[in-house]
Amino acid sequence: MQVRRWLAELAWLPGMGHAAGSRLQGAHAAGSRLQGALRRDVLIEASGERFTVVEPDVPVGDATRLRGLTLPGLANAHSHAFHRALRGITQADKGTFWTWRERMYQVAARLDPDSYFRLARAVYAEMTLAGVTCVGEFHYLHHQPGGMSYSDPNAMGQALVAAAAEAGLRITLLDTCYLAGGLERDGLVPLSGLQLRFGDGDGAGWAGRMSSHRFDEHGMISAGARLGAAIHSVRAVPPEQMGPVVAWARRYGAPLHVHLSEQLAENEACVAVYGVSPARLLYDEEALGPRTSVVHATHVSAGDVRLLGGVQAFACICPTTERDLGDGLAPASELMAAGCRLTLGSDSHAVIDMFEEARGVEYAERLARQARGIFAAPSLMGALTSDGHTSLGWPEAGQIEPGAWADLITVSLGSVRTAGTSGGDYAVEAAVFAATAADVSDVVISGRDVVRDGVHLHVPDVAGELSAAIGELR
Repeated sequence: MQVRRWLAELAWLPGMGHAAGSRLQGAHAAGSRLQGALRRDVLIEASGERFTVVEPDVPVGDATRLRGLTLPGLANAHSHAFHRALRGITQADKGTFWTWRERMYQVAARLDPDSYFRLARAVYAEMTLAGVTCVGEFHYLHHQPGGMSYSDPNAMGQALVAAAAEAGLRITLLDTCYLAGGLERDGLVPLSGLQLRFGDGDGAGWAGRMSSHRFDEHGMISAGARLGAAIHSVRAVPPEQMGPVVAWARRYGAPLHVHLSEQLAENEACVAVYGVSPARLLYDEEALGPRTSVVHATHVSAGDVRLLGGVQAFACICPTTERDLGDGLAPASELMAAGCRLTLGSDSHAVIDMFEEARGVEYAERLARQARGIFAAPSLMGALTSDGHTSLGWPEAGQIEPGAWADLITVSLGSVRTAGTSGGDYAVEAAVFAATAADVSDVVISGRDVVRDGVHLHVPDVAGELSAAIGELR
């Protein structure tokens, strides 16, 4: 088993105490849940895929030097890979939601397993360049146009798993139950047109297709791929069909993700049809719990917040997509105060920059409250690392400590964005509030180099592959 050693100039080590460079601001600082120590000259050793030694204050040695700030790998907890093809083009006609949806359906209609593999490989390579070491892929593009299954009913999902493996990052394939075309005040709308690709008929049909995935008793598809479950939303799955999804997730101890209250119209229709909010409906169907991630939660009520916090659900916020679509501002601080753990996703990939997602949470709070300092940098970093990985079923990732997955990213502190950060004393703040994806210089995943000096080692021309894959779909 290969043994590797690195010497990090600066490293953020969650769980080692509070450091001068990771200051909480204000009595209500939401960062109090996850603090961390900023340490210098940290010797990090891995045997195979796991860390074995983490020792600060080791100034000399024969280890590989990591210049800048070294962090645990980042988790992108919510992704729709094929939406990457929409970047830029959905701003036409003032970029309405309907412009976006029509373009999204056009792209989805043209994908098959081969073209989806090529697109996803490039998208996941772009993620690794941005420091993402694990992605949660919310996958509902299951079947052929018209709804007929491929000869392998999970061919599209397998394409995503293979793409992630070639791009070098881990994946949780959140296989999504999607049975209806929408929810209106007078009831559910049947799937039609392109949406027929999404459906499995009913919850039992979804469960039957899930059984044809190749996975072990722990839900593992391979060493770097895990199978999870998702209910698309209360707009797409009637409550009587949620049971098989919940039961499958419970049986395998798998993550269960669901879109929740992304727009006010969803709440209004749910109350009109079912008499309760989406959160309450999911609770009544036993879909909420400590392995559940609710995505967006933009328009949850105070009662919903208490409900979600009480079951210790994860709340996945996707600021760049939510602002791109004009969804609104999620009550992130209230959700965390109630007991939810926050995670972050790039969702539609309007950009792929997890630092931008992190600071977007704090900046939204500042706009809503007209005050600064609601979320401190360590809290947002925790959402990006340990909590994000745990929500995807990888609790031993997202931390630099013995026994954890050997994932490291290094952020330059000498770019035009991060230069002048007081000799590194405020390096964590600089990463969260100033750095961009372009400042990630090196990425190690499971003990193996994936990005070195800003170059992807497995996909050397990421921009070229993105251009080719997206051009093919247009």
